[in-house]
Parts: sequence; structure tokens; C-alpha cells
Amino acid sequence: MTGLYSAAAKLVRAAARSGIATAVPAVAMLLTASFSQPAAAMNIQQITSPGGIKAWLVEEHGVPLISLRYAFDGGNSQDPPGKEGLANFITAMMDEGAGDIKSEDYQERMEDIAMRMSYDDSKDSLYGSFETLSKNRDKAVELLKLSVQKPRFDTEAVERIKQQLLANIAYADKDPEKVAMREWYAQAFPKQPYGNPSNGTAETVAKITRDDLVDYHKRNFARDNLKVVAVGDITAAELGKILDDVFGALPAKANLFPVAKTEPVPGGGQKIIEMGVPQSVAIFGLGAMPRKDPDFMAAFVVNHILGGGGFSAKLMEEVREKRGLAYSVYTYIQPYQQASILVGSVATKNASMAESLKIIRGEMAKMAENGPAPDDLQAAKDYLTGSYALRFDTNSKIASQLLGLMQEGFGPEYVENRNAMINAVTAADAKRVAARLLKPDNLVVTIVGKPAGMNSAATPPVLQPALAVPGRG
Repeated sequence: MTGLYSAAAKLVRAAARSGIATAVPAVAMLLTASFSQPAAAMNIQQITSPGGIKAWLVEEHGVPLISLRYAFDGGNSQDPPGKEGLANFITAMMDEGAGDIKSEDYQERMEDIAMRMSYDDSKDSLYGSFETLSKNRDKAVELLKLSVQKPRFDTEAVERIKQQLLANIAYADKDPEKVAMREWYAQAFPKQPYGNPSNGTAETVAKITRDDLVDYHKRNFARDNLKVVAVGDITAAELGKILDDVFGALPAKANLFPVAKTEPVPGGGQKIIEMGVPQSVAIFGLGAMPRKDPDFMAAFVVNHILGGGGFSAKLMEEVREKRGLAYSVYTYIQPYQQASILVGSVATKNASMAESLKIIRGEMAKMAENGPAPDDLQAAKDYLTGSYALRFDTNSKIASQLLGLMQEGFGPEYVENRNAMINAVTAADAKRVAARLLKPDNLVVTIVGKPAGMNSAATPPVLQPALAVPGRG
């Protein structure tokens, strides 16, 4: 319920600041309401608007709130060479005035009706998020429509936002973790769109103009690369009209740059970026299975056991609990449209980075050789299936989860079948997939800091599994 409370509280504050006393009780209802249906019991409707726009809908009329999540394929992989950071730039501009409404007036109108709208970008997509009270739906939809179809990109706003983005970049350049992640992608995907800095650099962002924003919007905001999910107090017929009103006037087809299938550089490697900090940060990763690979679900379970399961994960146990080398160490699998990676992070004092990475490699090697222990496998499956419902306990979470499934090419039945797929992973599956996935010699490692006794080089030797786990057979 935390997400619902947070969303409702923000809407209450916005309404109260604007003096809309009548809106506050309606929004306050959200603080005591939840989406009570279990994930598998949701009625996910697949609808097509009169104008041909497809969407998924989950009706929930017990709460007077509508949540809309939508995405345009493309994202920051569509940034032109030399203009890296353009997609990120445009996400910051979409509420800076639209149609005949200038920036300040536009944002005041949003606040007046307690409407929430935001944009975000990823490697593959540009995302939009929209929430409104049912009573303010028409006014909110009109503002959304103007943002999607007619963002102003006024010169004053462009320059103001540019300075904010440049300040963010300067700040990020001093953050070891942000630098490590940015440079890991550059190291893993050289001369590939996925290797470009998502937020750009000071040099590339400084070059972005209003014309670049207009061109990106024209090329990327189209109906054929659009996916939409709605959850809340709205019917299929009402949603169909909104889809046509908001998105119907967009171009029929996007004009996207092609992005080729790719994977991290083979053979691994290690790069050190010196920064005068007492604690080094390492990002490490390698290629993983595509989302629709038959082994993906087993890989997902294996990763949970290795580094995705918090304090129960093997890396946390070995690096933090047994040796006290780091506060946190984790891994996750990130599938993209044209690549998939298993990536992780560890932060530790400079003197301990080499040892921490040896232990991480050793745990990977051990699991690749032996597979997970039966008890660990069962515990992971129990957790992953038991916690799945928590991804669907608010309207906004439901919309986000379903949008992700749409983007990955799955149907609504995935929600009902997902836990069965987790439970179907056998010990033999986990061992086979661990051997396929976990290849320490292929690890691409980027370290920011001053790690003692380490240099940028090819893949260091793997600590042998028997040495990585003293006292255990």
C-alpha cells in the first residue's frame, strides 16, 4: 500500500495548496483503499479504440483514480551521434508548456486539478505516466493530449532545463557509482547505442537545440511504436475515446534509427577509473539470456540465489556476512530489446576491492559448476512466487507491470502463468542454466576509486571455488 499512500498524499497536498477543498476528501479516499484482487484474478481486457489504438485495461471502480502508463519504443538508443542525452532532455521538457499554454501556466493547471504526469527514458523506450482523479478526468486528459501532441519547447524553457541537466551531469561526474555504471556500459558496448551515456555529457547536452527536440518528438512519438495500459475508474468505451483523443493525431509510423542485436564484449576485461575517494565502486556484468529464451526463467531464479535475493543471496552472505568486506553487493538480469545482461555492483574500501571481486568470481564459478543447493532453489522459488502479488497491490504498480509485459511481447495470460513457470524450474534446469550463464572469464568490470593492487587489464584470474568458501565442502 505504500505506493498508493504516496500517490494519494501527493495529490492531497497538490489539491490543498491550490485551495480545492472539494478535491481533498475525494483524494483522501485513496488512503484507505487498495486494489484487493490477486494478480491472477485480474480481468485484463485487451481493447482497440475506434481509431485502432490497442491497449490493456484493468477496471477498478472502487477508487476514483485513473492511472495510465504508456511507452514509445526508441528511448535513448535513438539519440543522434553527438547529441547523446537528447531523449533524457525531452523527458524534462514535456510539462514545460504545450499548445497555447506556456510553461508556468501549464504546471499551475496541472496542480490545480491534482493531476500527475511525468516522463522517463530508458535504453529502448520513452515512458509516460499519468494519474488523475475521476472527477477531473476531462481537464487532465486535455492537458495530457497537448503534452503528447504539441509540446512547446520554448527557447527560454529549453535553456533553463539545459542548465539544470548540465548541473546534474556535473554532480553525477563526482558520484563513483554513477560514473562506474556509465563507464561500464561504454566498456561493455563500445560503439553501440547501448554504450552511449543515457544522460549525455556536458559537451553533447550543450549542443542540443530546440530543433533537436522537435525532431526527436516527430520521429519517435507515433502510433505504431506506442503501448498503453490503463488501470482504474474507467470503462473500455471511455478509454477508447481517450486513446484516440490523446494519441490519435500522432503520425502513423515512427522513424527510428535501427539498433542491431548485440551483446557485451567477449572475453571480459577490467577498467579502473581513478577517483580520490576512500571507497571504490565496481560494476561487473556479462551477457545473459534474452527475455523470451526458454532458459530465462531458470536464469532469473539462479540470479536470485546468486545476488538478487538481498540478505539471502550467496554474494551477500560471502562478501558481507562472512567477511565484512562490503555493505552491499547485488546482481540482477536486465533484458533489453537487442541485448540482455546480468549486471551487479559492489562498493568497498580501496584495500578490499580486489578480494571482493575474487570472491564474487569464485561464487559464480562454484554455482556454474555445481548449480544451486536444493534448499536454496526451493527458498528462491517460494520467495519469488509468494512476493509476485506485491507487484500488483496498487493501480500504478499494475499499470507499470502490465506495460512491461506488453513491451516484452507477452499476453495477459502471463500474469496467471508466471508462478507456474517459476515452480517448474528443476534442480537440473538451474544447474544447466547456471553453467550457461555464469562465466566469470567473461565478466566486464569497471571500477571507480583507487583500488589497492589493481590495474586496468584483461580478466583477472578466478579465485577457485574451494578457496572462496573456507570451511565449506
